[in-house]
Amino acid sequence: MIATLKAEDQSQLQLVEREAIDDEEDLFEAIDKLISQGINAGDVKKLQDAGIYTCNGLMMHTKKNLTGIKGLSEAKVDKICEAAEKIVNFGYITGSDALVRRQSVIRITTGSQALDELLGGGIETLAITEAFGEFRSGKTQLAHTLCVSTQLPTNMRGGNGKVAYIDTEGTFRPDRIVTIAERFGMDPGAVLDNIIYARAYTYEHQYNLLLGLAAKMSEEPFRLLIVDSVIALFRVDFTGRGELAERQQKLAQMLSRLTKIAEEFNVAVYMTNQVIADPGGGMFISDPKKPAGGHVLAHAATIRLMFRKGKGEQRVCKVFDAPNLPEAEAVFQITPGGIADAKD
Repeated sequence: MIATLKAEDQSQLQLVEREAIDDEEDLFEAIDKLISQGINAGDVKKLQDAGIYTCNGLMMHTKKNLTGIKGLSEAKVDKICEAAEKIVNFGYITGSDALVRRQSVIRITTGSQALDELLGGGIETLAITEAFGEFRSGKTQLAHTLCVSTQLPTNMRGGNGKVAYIDTEGTFRPDRIVTIAERFGMDPGAVLDNIIYARAYTYEHQYNLLLGLAAKMSEEPFRLLIVDSVIALFRVDFTGRGELAERQQKLAQMLSRLTKIAEEFNVAVYMTNQVIADPGGGMFISDPKKPAGGHVLAHAATIRLMFRKGKGEQRVCKVFDAPNLPEAEAVFQITPGGIADAKD
């Protein structure tokens, strides 16, 4: 009896997996499909020029936003939205359907077994993972390791996809990627070719780089977007209390864009964050620091990780906030080949 039950369970699991694979194929509907719904090809081109390449992405914009695109009137926008609703289901789905959709989530290994176990398998797609901590706590090292591990095949706990890297602090080192690729037994040249890199100098430049990503992601299989660090330019371009409200508003728009990219293209977003001194953190806390960005950033990140230095090359990662992970810690080590398990 138990054997037949197990066999039934097995077939059910395989069914879910197969459905998930089918879903993967049409994870997003190309914006060109609007033409078959009677939308003018010129209008579709205007949407693409504005950085909208999928129907899913189109539904993530407000009508007010869309009427702001040059050459699109309110009547045209209404017609476009109606056509997109016929192609993409943006209504309610059952919990079972949501579970099947979750099967398309890919977990990318961090290079450390202990850290993977802490994260329930690795850095996951369809989510924003934020790492915050002091300088030299391992945030950028994890970013470099993920650049390589994302390109591993899925059966080796990779993402089998390309990587986009937006650097605001000037800390990306291609030579570091070479040594990490050698550790994983991959061709360094091919690994570097699969990484697209941009250095951002202002918060506006950073936002425009995100807008330009949609075109690339709709054409090629990307699995990871790294923003290192998300807050640095906002701390430079906005100063003082007087500009705080505007800063937080612009930051919220940036984070909303990141969330949409993660969900539109089934991409893992890994962003690093800085810390600020918290003098009111309490006299009993030996080291009162808190992540920068305030509540806006706290609510946008799906999984928040707190990094701190351990002894020597060891670092400690603590799950600070996550919808499906318990609060726990893992120790890992920074090696020439990237992030690895700590050696006692």
